[in-house]
Amino acid sequence: MAGVTLRNIVKRYGDVEAVRGINLDIADEEFVVLVGPSGCGKSTTLRMIAGLEDISDGDIAIDGDVVNDVPPKDRDIAMVFQNYALYPHMTVAENMSFGLRLKRYPKAEIKARVDEAARILDIRELLDRKPKALSGGQRQRVAMGRAIVRNPKVFLFDEPLSNLDAKLRVQMRTEIKKVHLKVRTTTVYVTHDQVEAMTLADRVVVMNHGRIEQIGPPNELYHHPRTRFVAGFIGSPAMNFIPVQLEQASGGLTMRLSDTIAMPVPAARTERYKAHVGQSGLVLGVRPEHITDAQSASGANIVPFDIRLDVIEPMGNETLVYFTLSGETMCGRVSPEAGAADGEPLKLAANLNHMHLIDAKGEVL
Repeated sequence: MAGVTLRNIVKRYGDVEAVRGINLDIADEEFVVLVGPSGCGKSTTLRMIAGLEDISDGDIAIDGDVVNDVPPKDRDIAMVFQNYALYPHMTVAENMSFGLRLKRYPKAEIKARVDEAARILDIRELLDRKPKALSGGQRQRVAMGRAIVRNPKVFLFDEPLSNLDAKLRVQMRTEIKKVHLKVRTTTVYVTHDQVEAMTLADRVVVMNHGRIEQIGPPNELYHHPRTRFVAGFIGSPAMNFIPVQLEQASGGLTMRLSDTIAMPVPAARTERYKAHVGQSGLVLGVRPEHITDAQSASGANIVPFDIRLDVIEPMGNETLVYFTLSGETMCGRVSPEAGAADGEPLKLAANLNHMHLIDAKGEVL
């Protein structure tokens, strides 16, 4: 097992820079997830770590050794792909042991490693089956088993759950986390699904346009995003954004959201925000859970306002409500007993203790 270090990594395809000078330190045994929209450079970065893509500039080190010119087979990494990549004519046991047999490991050691991986993944009863007799989730377990038996320094996962249905993806997320807790191998995992990133990672690396926007534990990115992109990408439903005008008021500051709605800035934030009074391009960010029905909200900096709902989405344990404010579609989470109905008025409340003020550059103030 080993750490992975990326220093000023650049990947160019002709005149196009797919990865733009990223730096990242991944500690031994850490589970790091690279997340971002399509085209952000996350899979390219993973493939450069694996040696499947050449590096245009920079250095990649595994266990302290620079591996820029080391072929993939000699990097002591194991990769799990989206499409499983299993040999259809081989049994599960043969698929899992194939790499070890190529390297001429003793038969007894191969069997011991395969049996141990099968035990960890709970697929012992599948060892004599061929891939066509397996479900999608079982095939993904076999692909993980093939990686585990090699006992590599680093696991690389390239969107391994994309081909699974929603229920199975949730189950496999849990399985991957269990495996990591047992095996404790340094892991780099790529996904476009922020829910996977939040639930699996020790640290999340949010990428956008070939650059790293922010690195941190899941809760830090969720509660303390540094940019509008991170604030909007992490969280489901996504954070609400609405243009505001910051105004001086007696004893503090006020945010004007519309002609009829203005909200006081919490006193604890006045000093931080006062330099931005009258500035153009300011945006208020509030997560849906911080907009709820007024009757169940109380405390400091809880600001009620009246609104007419557009549509509602009953979810059982909560109801998502959608409404329009200053031309922006907003989402809130209310109690099922709040009386929310399509097209009807409702008194909501915004919890400004959790607000985010974002400037014209997209940076959280």
